[in-house]
Order: sequence, then structure tokens, then C-alpha cells
Amino acid sequence: MILLAVPAVTLAADAVAFVNISRVMEQSPQTEALFKQLEREFSPRESELVAERDALREMQQRLERDAEIMGSDERSELQREFRNRSREFQHNQEMFQEDLNSRRNEELARVQRLVQSVILDIAQRDELDLVVTERTVVYASDGVDITGRVLEELRRRHESSGG
Repeated sequence: MILLAVPAVTLAADAVAFVNISRVMEQSPQTEALFKQLEREFSPRESELVAERDALREMQQRLERDAEIMGSDERSELQREFRNRSREFQHNQEMFQEDLNSRRNEELARVQRLVQSVILDIAQRDELDLVVTERTVVYASDGVDITGRVLEELRRRHESSGG
């Protein structure tokens, strides 16, 4: 009985494929384009934050350096301005991070849907019975690994979309 099951397992193995989703997400041109787009979109805000951070450092250094020679009103005003700008800076920095994370997650979800679609297309075209990812596999031989084919198809689609 056990010997009869062996050929069935061997046949089923031919209809199984493996995809390394992590590698696909790291190496796909869509992901690369996504990060370039996010950089273009968010770099002006990031530059503003860097400039404000530098201004705050300078203000803090002035407070530390000149505190003793400043009048109490001038020192109090500078400290108040520093506290207010620091709070505003922290708020702006948190909002920037939230916006960036939200956009990145939104766009990564879009790329993940495309990757799933490509995997399904390949699976249907090759009449695969099962496609597994690294999250569920301890070992996969190169013979069943279709990660390269998925990346190839993603590159082809990226190029044909003018990306």
C-alpha cells in the first residue's frame, strides 16, 4: 500500500512550485519604483524637517552658550520660542512619519496584489496544483522555485507599463 502512494507523491511534486515573496518584494522593479516615488514625494518635507532640526540645535547651543550674558527677558523669550518650536517640530516629525508609513503601506499593498496576480497567472499557465511561499516551507529545491520567473514577469509588466 505504501509503495503505491510513492508514485502519487512524486507526480504531485511536479505540480508544486515555490515563490520567495521576500525576494520578489525586494527585487521587483515595481518596489524599486515605489521607493523612488516615495522619496520624490516626501523629500521636500524631510528637507524642511532637517532644516528645522538644525535651527533648533543652533538655538539650543545659543541658549547654552549665551544664557549668562542675556537679560532674563531675552533668555525667557528664547527659551519659550525654543520649547514651542521643539513641540511643533516633534508634532511635524510624527505627522511626517505617519504619512510616509501610510503611503508606503498603501503602495506596498498594491505591489503585493500585483505579485499575487503574477503568481496566479504563472500557476494557471503552468497548470500548477500548489504554490507555496517561504512562510510555509522549510526547504524548496531550485527545481520548484519560480521566484525568478515571477520577477521576470514583473519586470516585463513594469517595462510595458512605461515604468
